[in-house]
Amino acid sequence: MTATGPTTSAGDPLGVETLPSLPGLGGLYARGAASSGRIAAGRALPNLPVIGQAREPDDGPPVLPGVAYRVTGVETGGLATHLRDYQRLLHEPVSDVMPAGYLHVLAFPLATAVMVRGDFPLPLLGMVHLANEVEHRGPVRVGDRLDVRAWAENLRPHRRGVQVDLVAEVWPDGGADRPVWRGISTYLARGFDLGDGAAGAAGADDRPERSERSERAPAGTWTPPLPTGRWALGPGTGRAYGAVSGDRNPIHMSALAAKAFGFPRAIAHGMYVAARALADVGTARGDAYRWTVEFGGPVLLPGTVDVAVTPVAEPGTPAAGFRYVGWNARHGRLHFEGGVVPLGP
Repeated sequence: MTATGPTTSAGDPLGVETLPSLPGLGGLYARGAASSGRIAAGRALPNLPVIGQAREPDDGPPVLPGVAYRVTGVETGGLATHLRDYQRLLHEPVSDVMPAGYLHVLAFPLATAVMVRGDFPLPLLGMVHLANEVEHRGPVRVGDRLDVRAWAENLRPHRRGVQVDLVAEVWPDGGADRPVWRGISTYLARGFDLGDGAAGAAGADDRPERSERSERAPAGTWTPPLPTGRWALGPGTGRAYGAVSGDRNPIHMSALAAKAFGFPRAIAHGMYVAARALADVGTARGDAYRWTVEFGGPVLLPGTVDVAVTPVAEPGTPAAGFRYVGWNARHGRLHFEGGVVPLGP
């Protein structure tokens, strides 16, 4: 069903396609692999549109689908055991309140469904997860009925390709003036451009990727803070998070699969380490907060991550916020950094 719907952050209107239920990630990854193959073939063989992208090669720069997916009346009453498993894995207190990272898990399949649409111009496979920004406006509890929405926006150049934001929202079912949770996940598609040499042009985001900075920076250019904790992550960390999140991307599941994608061993999910850092902040974050993370060099499994969580004064906020950073102490390699800032009413 299609109806008038939400707008992007830039105010562009979006149509709404209402799905009957939240999709499963397994089937979406299969579709994503197929669509990624079509896009790759279309770039390599642009004169054979039958196996290329849905967009004809001469149609101009890539364009995002102007549609938001929506699922209404999402029942959470049966999620108590699943939520408990997530909380124990991520070291969150066990309760009926869903942390912001769990709501990302809930909404992520709908955002993935947008990325595997036939008119989505970028390949799902090979996307680099750069950053996340979340506004968590209040408690969401087991038993609440929810409305989940997702769309893509803000396609823009990057010095190594193009970036895109996948936006997901969780609303109380039955009406509200704003979402109770809103997450923006930023991804990079390497080697793509927006036409007319836009990639790498003036105005593009020319900051090196975090992983590039952390791995290539000369020794001594970054001094890690005093750690407040240390995580010892076993070889099964990726499989454990994959079981609760549904995200069974092969690079997280086994060393053999990860090597096929250029990694020496399996790597931890970005949202696992981000949500684990959020859990380290603890209940001092309050019920409403803004949570951000930027990702650097991947966390190889098994591995050890030093973490520092530091209170900081945030002007204009009702209380102090927190900064956090995670790194490899042996190599001085930055893995991630971010913050948690309290939100007012």
